[in-house]
Amino acid sequence: MQWERNGFRVTDDRGLLDVDLIHTVLSGSYWARGIPREVVARSLEHSLCLGLYRGDTQVGFGRAVTDRATFAYVSDVFVLESYRGRGLGKWLVRCLMDHPELHGLRRWMLATKDAHTLYAQVGFTPLGAPHWFMEVHDPEAYAKDPTLSVER
Repeated sequence: MQWERNGFRVTDDRGLLDVDLIHTVLSGSYWARGIPREVVARSLEHSLCLGLYRGDTQVGFGRAVTDRATFAYVSDVFVLESYRGRGLGKWLVRCLMDHPELHGLRRWMLATKDAHTLYAQVGFTPLGAPHWFMEVHDPEAYAKDPTLSVER
């Protein structure tokens, strides 16, 4: 799939993904700080991924962790800082939600510390029944597991 708008392109072509760029951005983010490149690569293999491009240069990314039938978890969405403020993040998420492999899902979810306004514009709301949801969350997972350590 491919979408084009104002000189930008969103595509699900995995061959175009710049794994080094994705790793660099994610490893410096608040939600995936220190994530090893191998873990990023594995996460891409097991998700529906979209890249955002200006010409041949990747300027954004987003993925859905999904069974492609009932559920999708939106993750790792970013637009490089120099391209922000143009509605590209919202467009990228909308393209992900409009992807034909994800039509008819019963539930979409995501977690964000600071982009509630962006996601609200594409239909996300706070949890209607937060007491239904549980988690196991280990924000230090990458730092504790020596098999995932980042070479420094």
